[in-house]
This record gives sequence, C-alpha cells and structure tokens, in this order.
Amino acid sequence: MATTPNDSFTAGQVLSSTECNNFPRGVMAAPATSSTNYTLTTSEVIATGMTFTFTAEANRYYKITYIEPAVNTPTVISGSTILRIRQSNAVGQLIAVGYLQTPVAVALTGSVVCCAIVTFSAGSVTVVGTAIASSTTGTPLLNRLAGAYALLTVEDIGTA
Repeated sequence: MATTPNDSFTAGQVLSSTECNNFPRGVMAAPATSSTNYTLTTSEVIATGMTFTFTAEANRYYKITYIEPAVNTPTVISGSTILRIRQSNAVGQLIAVGYLQTPVAVALTGSVVCCAIVTFSAGSVTVVGTAIASSTTGTPLLNRLAGAYALLTVEDIGTA
C-alpha cells in the first residue's frame, strides 16, 4: 500500500498546500450508531442503523470500522454470526468481514469488529454494516444499549 507521507518539518520551513493535503482529514460525517437490539435471520440484511454515506475523493485512503458490542450466536454446534461491511447495499461489493462462531451448542456473546482500509472513486459513497446468522436456533441477536451501541464510521487517513 503506497502512501504519500509528509516530510519532517523544521523551524522556518514553508508548509506547502501539497503537504497540508497529505494530512488525514478524520471522520467523514457523523458516525452511524444504533442502540436498538436486532434479531438476526439467515438472510444477510443491513443491521438497524448501520448505513453511512459520505463524499469520497479519489486517491485517498479511508478506514471503515463497524463495531457490534454484544453479538449472540445461534445455539447450534458450529453456529455462526457474520458481520460484513459492504458498499452501497446488502449485496454490494464486500469490503470486510467479522465472524463469531459457536464451537458447541451453547450461545456465545462477544464483540465483533470489522475494519478495512480502502480507496474509492470520487463522489458519493454509501457503506453499510450487514449481519447474518447461520441458524435462528436460540435467537441470535445483536445486543445494543445506550452505553454499548453499534457503530459504523469512515475516517479519511490520508493520501493514497
């Protein structure tokens, strides 16, 4: 992954616009959050509240992070809950995957984080957080609270 890092700066040096443009720009819009529980199904769908739209610039790196604070797995042997970051919609281009698997027929709860660093073409971009369970036995769930909410965010981390 090639980057365009900034120079080391010294006293009296002139800071150029190119150097300024190399700096990261941070979060691209208000993060998508949800404190509403979501019951999973065996169809991949956008998890409640997990849609983020922003205007991308070409030749820049974006860090996308999707966090579910408490994911309950199905209660079947080798049951799994899969989270994905996709572009546009629930069947769009796959960007990242997070996975929680049950080794025995007992529900597990754990946090799942999906993260990726990508570039986009210039223009409006929508990224979504999706979820799917391998089975609905035991009611797999995305547990969310006001203090432990799901989060989807995009950060500009600098020039590509």
